[in-house]
Amino acid sequence: MKTFKIALPLALVTVVGVTGCTSNSAPSVASGSAAAAGSAISVSSTDTACNLSSTESTSGTLTFNVKNEGSQVTEFYLVASDGNRIVGEVENIGPALSRQLTVVAGPGEYIAQCKPGMSGDGLKMKFTVKAGASGSADANRVTLQEKAVANYQSYVAQEADALEAGTEKFAAAFAAGKTDEAKALYPSVRMHWERIEPVAESFGDLDPILDAREADLEAGQEFTGWHRAEKDLWVTDKAYTKLTTAERQQIADGLVTNTKELVKRAKEVKFTVDALSNGSKGLMDEVATGKVTGEEEAFSHTDMWDFAANVEGAKKAYEDLRPLLKGTNDELDMTLSSRFAALEKLLAGYKKGDGYVLYTELSQPQVQELSAAVDALSEPLSQLTSEVVK
Repeated sequence: MKTFKIALPLALVTVVGVTGCTSNSAPSVASGSAAAAGSAISVSSTDTACNLSSTESTSGTLTFNVKNEGSQVTEFYLVASDGNRIVGEVENIGPALSRQLTVVAGPGEYIAQCKPGMSGDGLKMKFTVKAGASGSADANRVTLQEKAVANYQSYVAQEADALEAGTEKFAAAFAAGKTDEAKALYPSVRMHWERIEPVAESFGDLDPILDAREADLEAGQEFTGWHRAEKDLWVTDKAYTKLTTAERQQIADGLVTNTKELVKRAKEVKFTVDALSNGSKGLMDEVATGKVTGEEEAFSHTDMWDFAANVEGAKKAYEDLRPLLKGTNDELDMTLSSRFAALEKLLAGYKKGDGYVLYTELSQPQVQELSAAVDALSEPLSQLTSEVVK
């Protein structure tokens, strides 16, 4: 669950309440002048603090160099001032490791957030972006960027419509107790979600309702959405009490209502090129941390459908951005093209009928081979944003 960049209004907005490192202290951050345009902001994430070299910058391309100096795996986010919309993020940063986040941000108030342990509210502080000099831009490159964004916008709208239609069919079958039909629809419909997962996850109020896994629930959080339906369809243990007809209807209604709202919002998102590139990388992070490990679909074991859809979504974003690499970084373009092809070839070997084999049918060496191919693609993908925002 997570990831993507949403363009924000140019007007200044009020930031939500700021959470300190603990309930009694504020996060440790640097103060002073704004970071110069084009200069990177250093982020040190520890178990108890989120330290930024500056909490101000000027509008345009922002780069955060995030280092994990704590003992837990951490994440770093730049979030819109409403506290829900994720502007950009880097995940799964192990102790002593570093990751870079590049985003394009307009003037306004944001929230910078470290999340040691990758759970809970994390450590938050206000981050201000002030208006900078507009400068000049290469007209041809701007045209290529606009075309990439328009192409991806159409793709998101297409997948969102398919997700809405498929969700309605699945929900009807699930509510009616048509188990076999619902099971058949489940993995194929979810592929539409997985292809545009960074967009879906950028809505922090809807994502937990629709896609939270039981193992990731916070204390007091209700188990709803896709994985609640998944559990009821696949779990046959006598210790498990099946949902009643009324409860199934409630889950089904929630799926449809919240998916309609998500689709509406997804079509209103104004993308930027860094949204595409960071989203592509984010999808591969999702594969690495959830799909290739078999943790995403804990009851149905249909992780390979999700895996394939994540790769398809990541490749679509890359292909839309590809003209921006031509003549500027052909080597990176060739590397990405060949590594996408290698991963797709591996995935093709696990197709079965109209779908894929269950995750439980994979051997450990096969999982390791898939994981290595994902890692080989993720590394060059992390370089894509800095190239396409030029």
